[in-house]
Amino acid sequence: MAGDHGMGLCLASPAADATLVGVSTAVTDGIRVSVTSEYRTDRSEAGRFLFTYTVRIENEGREPAQLLSRHWIITDARGELHEVLGDGVVGKQPHLEPGQAFEYTSFCVLDTPHGSMRGSYCMRRPGGREFEAEIAPFPLVVPGTVN
Repeated sequence: MAGDHGMGLCLASPAADATLVGVSTAVTDGIRVSVTSEYRTDRSEAGRFLFTYTVRIENEGREPAQLLSRHWIITDARGELHEVLGDGVVGKQPHLEPGQAFEYTSFCVLDTPHGSMRGSYCMRRPGGREFEAEIAPFPLVVPGTVN
């Protein structure tokens, strides 16, 4: 259902066949996670709606942090929940020094024209302290399907 297979690093602007649909930001323990989602008409078909999402993870804290794993909760229009757990993102476990950022684009396919995603990244600070960096909820919506 969901990607995190990665589609390369962030696209600076929406793709020609994409429509920007959602944005979210959360800050946990100095880690800012911002997400922008887009509906991709060029990669969707009847009953299969593909959304890309671009995540920017910024270390605004004073200590380095490493992303260890991800936990996504995807909700479709019927209210059904799907969870995705795994190591890293797009095959990487980025280490962020203070002031550094990591950005990637991935995708999610829904069988309904709208839904949402939220989740967290397990992060580790020096000395082994781990914490969950929140990924605030963001919509996945085919334009014109929700008022």
